[in-house]
Amino acid sequence: MSATNRFDLIRFLLAAGVFVYHAVVLSSAAPGGALELALADVAEVCIQGFFIVSGALVAGSLARASSLADYAGKRIRRLFPAYVVIIVIPAAVSLVLTQDIAGVLRYLAANLVFLNFLEPNLPGLFAANRFPEVNGALWTLKIEVMFYAVLPLILLVLTRLGRLWWAGILALYAGAVAWAMLVPLAVDGQGGAALARQLPGQMAFFSMGVVLWKAEPQLRRRWRALAISGTILLAATLLHPVLEPLRALALAGVIAGAAFAPGPPLSPARFGDISYGLYITHFPILQAMAAGGLVVTLGLPGFLALAAVLVVLASLALWHCVEKPALRPSSHYRKVAAKEIP
Repeated sequence: MSATNRFDLIRFLLAAGVFVYHAVVLSSAAPGGALELALADVAEVCIQGFFIVSGALVAGSLARASSLADYAGKRIRRLFPAYVVIIVIPAAVSLVLTQDIAGVLRYLAANLVFLNFLEPNLPGLFAANRFPEVNGALWTLKIEVMFYAVLPLILLVLTRLGRLWWAGILALYAGAVAWAMLVPLAVDGQGGAALARQLPGQMAFFSMGVVLWKAEPQLRRRWRALAISGTILLAATLLHPVLEPLRALALAGVIAGAAFAPGPPLSPARFGDISYGLYITHFPILQAMAAGGLVVTLGLPGFLALAAVLVVLASLALWHCVEKPALRPSSHYRKVAAKEIP
């Protein structure tokens, strides 16, 4: 993967889209209204876009790794230290407020191994909010970790296929789509829908990210056609549910067009790569603000503005104090941030 792309900017914008959706939902400003429903679609597309970008970047990371241990070490350094902080801080607040050691330990035991669905709530925190979950954005990280684990096997199989590499990707895409469509039919209720959103149901998006990594030179030459056709197809998948299986293909075209178009990279990492921090810190900050009644005090515009400032500050602190120190000096993320500082 060439260093000249806009994946860092795209990740930041996708994280910002999820933040806006959660800010409106957790503020209860328009529960179930048209704005909330529209932003739900935006957030879903943003998360799917995250998976595509992750597929591209992590495939490149694996290709550059000297061994599986090197690859695993890079993934752990990038993901886990900041994740631990964002789990431990609310747990510590809960313990101080309630002294409920058992409840806090249950939360830590489930969440530190990415099983957030087993214990999403903490004693004494956010029980009166519209949604009591401490950090409802973290469900995607379990999927990310599962993808990291299976990617070496996926690339090994694709490499062994040789000239049938593209047939292998097509099979991966089709299998993921089949899982996402058939599981809700086989499993009744919310359980089926939730299971369909896990791997392999999201693998269509990761697989398209692998395609962006594999075919980057060819895609760069066709960036304009990819952007236009991808945008049209993406709109069609949002308007017509029957076309939803093509969402990953459409979104990959949009991302490729934006990432590979000629021009400067426009990286937002001038003061640090905060897209990951933005994603994992925004939900508990919004929950705390909602619990404090700041929606009523400030109104929705003021609530959004203050939340944005607090989330950016928290993300910067997380980057400089936790994420960056945990990374190797050779890390892509450290290099990008260093290049952007004049």
